[in-house]
Amino acid sequence: MTAIAIARRPDRPALVRAVCVREWREALANKLLVGMTLLPPFVILLAGITAVAAAAVNPPSERDVQALYAAAPAVQGLDPKEAVQGFIATYFLILFMLIPTVVPLTMAIYSVIGEKQMRTLEPLLAAPVGVGELLFAKSIASTVPSVIVTWTAYAIYLASVASLGSRAAVNAVTAPRWILAIVVMVPLLTLLSVNLGILISTRVNDVRVAQQIGGLVVVPVVGIGIAQVTGRVVINNEGFLQFSLFLIAADLVVFWLAKLAFQRENILVRWR
Repeated sequence: MTAIAIARRPDRPALVRAVCVREWREALANKLLVGMTLLPPFVILLAGITAVAAAAVNPPSERDVQALYAAAPAVQGLDPKEAVQGFIATYFLILFMLIPTVVPLTMAIYSVIGEKQMRTLEPLLAAPVGVGELLFAKSIASTVPSVIVTWTAYAIYLASVASLGSRAAVNAVTAPRWILAIVVMVPLLTLLSVNLGILISTRVNDVRVAQQIGGLVVVPVVGIGIAQVTGRVVINNEGFLQFSLFLIAADLVVFWLAKLAFQRENILVRWR
């Protein structure tokens, strides 16, 4: 039914909806893909809640406190117990920022390479639909679930920290810069990861190779997050806004490159 709808050249919203529904049905039918989508957020969420709860029960040693003050100047002056909880709560926010760079990458790569291997991509490529429209629809199909999963995990984490953590921990996870990062930068990072995955998948036929190359997007996110947590580099709201604008530009450039690399005729011939 979806192929027939696409063949009739529907308007763009109908096309995006048809491709998204098709992608989601195929993703839900793939238990391995579902597991790879849900497992990282679950592990990060469970570890984060457990760490904050453990820090609330077990007081830190003097040696641990001094090491923490040396590693994270931003928490100096706080009560040792609150400083540890605040540091732990913020540290796991970095891991939440990794979810939109890792989870959607697998979905995006599978949407091209996986379909190529299962011979389900050819009907879409042969349909009277523009490459840009097709890639946009596939990008949205991989982005939306990952953003929803990340936001849901953050909401659960926020509620857990509010009930188990100290005031410093709550202040850490509700800081405006981190809320801005979760609400605004998570979708932008997800789009970047998805478009990068699609771009790589047009040139690579091995899922593992594509994942290894696409995983490079994690490096700058980790670097910025660690610098932010330790307090050695403080990124204010203006800095986050500038980085968000950079991500928007990067999303557009990578999508444009993916559109150029996704040559319909060559793919149909080369992948037969």
